[in-house]
Parts: sequence; structure tokens; C-alpha cells
Amino acid sequence: MASTTTECRRMTRVVAGGARASTCGASLPAGLRPKRVVARPRGGTTTRLVVRASPDTRETTVIPEPSYNVPLGLVGLSGISAIGLKSVTLSGLFGVLGLFLLFQAQRVKFCFDDEALEVLIGDQLEESGPNAFVGGRNRWKYDTFVNWEFWWPGFPCLVYFKETQTKPEGQIHFFPIIMDGEQLYDVMRERCGSSQNSLPEN
Repeated sequence: MASTTTECRRMTRVVAGGARASTCGASLPAGLRPKRVVARPRGGTTTRLVVRASPDTRETTVIPEPSYNVPLGLVGLSGISAIGLKSVTLSGLFGVLGLFLLFQAQRVKFCFDDEALEVLIGDQLEESGPNAFVGGRNRWKYDTFVNWEFWWPGFPCLVYFKETQTKPEGQIHFFPIIMDGEQLYDVMRERCGSSQNSLPEN
């Protein structure tokens, strides 16, 4: 079982008003109280400390920490393709994509506030601008989510979700998982509801 102290170091939480807060007890802002929950994202048991806003304040914003598993995996495939398969084209493709995602993992943030998921940029959490594929702001309210999935749950590479905010018949989105997959799974299950591949609570 992972310790609460370890989990506190891994996840940044931003309280209402934009101030960053540690979830390790003494540094919590006045009015916030910790709540201990147990999540089982992939069969194992993980204990984590969750900061909840008091009833008269908004729910805490959650930003999963960056993860470099997918980018480094692609860089590794690039090397295997070059040495083992002798394929310069395949090696170049994996290498470029891996380096691009490595760069993006440092700057792209999935921000879960009290009502919506938003894609923000950089430590200053700036807006990411209009969506390059479907237009509009990269912000989607939780109550418009129809479904979401991790591909693949054992080694999450992509997160898929479908929402009805962009268009009534539903809009599909795919994002590479360049943030901590366990943290992302936990907060999406908490705020967007269970997905088709969610594991049972017990």
C-alpha cells in the first residue's frame, strides 16, 4: 500500500483562488479539511489524501503530475527500430513523436476544477487556445461527458472521452496520457463517473 506521505508529494492541488496547496496536513489553508479515501484503479489498493473544500467553498482543483512513460517508451521503440529492425523511417517516426510528447508532458496540464476539465499550458496555467480539430475552448463540463476510456488500462497510452458540449450528437476526443495515469484515472472516475472499463469498488 502506498503511503499517504508519498502520495502527497506526487499530486499538486490548487485551492479556490489559484493558490497552490500541499495536502500534507499542516500547510492546508484555513477552511479546508483532509479526507482519506481508498481507490482501486487497477486491482491494487492505493491510499491517498484528498483535500475537500468546506461546504461554503468550491471543490478543490486537481492537476495530475506529468508522466514520461509514453514519451520514453516511444523513444525506446525508436532505438529498437533502428538497431533491431534496421528501419530508419520507423525509427524516425517513433523518435520524433516521443520527443514531441516529452516536450508536451512538461507544459500541458489537465486541470479538473469544480465543474469542468480544462487543458491548460505551463506553470502559469494559461489557456490553451481554440481546439485545433473541432474549434472552441478546450474546456468541457463533467455533466456533458457521455463516456470515457483508458487505452489500455494496464499501460495507459491514450485517454478517450465523448462529450455533448461541443455538439449535441457528441464529440470524441483523444489525448496521449502524458500525466500520471493513476492520478488521472482517480479524478476522472470521481468527477466524470465510472467508465466502461472501470474496476468495481470492492
